[in-house]
Amino acid sequence: MQKLIKNQAEPMTKDRIKADLVQLGVKKGMMLCVHSSLSSIGWVNGGAVALIQALMETITEEGTLIMPAQTLELSDPADWIDPPVPFSWWQSIKETMPAFDPAYSTPTAMGKVAETFWKYPGVARSNHPHFSFTAWGKRKHEVLNHHALPFGLGEHSPLARMYDFQAHVLVIGTSFESLTAFHLAEYRIPQQDLMTRGAPILENGWRVWKEYQDIITREELFDQIGRDFLQSGGTHHHGQIGLASSYLLPVRESVDFAEKWLDLYDQL
Repeated sequence: MQKLIKNQAEPMTKDRIKADLVQLGVKKGMMLCVHSSLSSIGWVNGGAVALIQALMETITEEGTLIMPAQTLELSDPADWIDPPVPFSWWQSIKETMPAFDPAYSTPTAMGKVAETFWKYPGVARSNHPHFSFTAWGKRKHEVLNHHALPFGLGEHSPLARMYDFQAHVLVIGTSFESLTAFHLAEYRIPQQDLMTRGAPILENGWRVWKEYQDIITREELFDQIGRDFLQSGGTHHHGQIGLASSYLLPVRESVDFAEKWLDLYDQL
């Protein structure tokens, strides 16, 4: 924290963030999926709440603000590697792990902003045990409803609705590896490697362990895809939100680019 303060001539405020958002191209009524690193902005007076309020006030209730709210720890312990757990624990963990509940299951590894946003008044959440999204604003229910369990970032997910509604993605101080929208492109290429995922969910009020099909994702390629999108002349705005290098990209154009990129990559 002290290092952040030393790097700034003055505190970052909600109003300054709003001015930076407008300068970057964020507009009233926009549908916006945000990936952010709060610390990259600098010392923010009000922290995550100030950034969330700045985003809401900029797009207004006519817009829709979306963030990922993933809970990948609600999974088969056989797949855990960071850290792994003993084989003798696996069955007990599967039998006692609390079921995913949109109202209670805390997003993890999504950053302070996403973990604050999901508890905000008026924010709704999609019902997926691993790949849920949270949203606020005019079209939140259209984006979040009917989130299918299998292939959770594919055609029956909020990502596909963002594509349909021509949303934008805002990356604040993070690499393109965090750009969840690129997953939609992975589901659209001709060849995918499949896997089975498992999670505890609620069915008719009862906890059950449910397995479902998904693809093996390759987010380690996303940063290169994003940089190649920029270098190819893809539509984007680049600027600063506070001290954070930030990008505003159209979901549809960037996903279409990622789909072609992945298809070519797999042919090499």
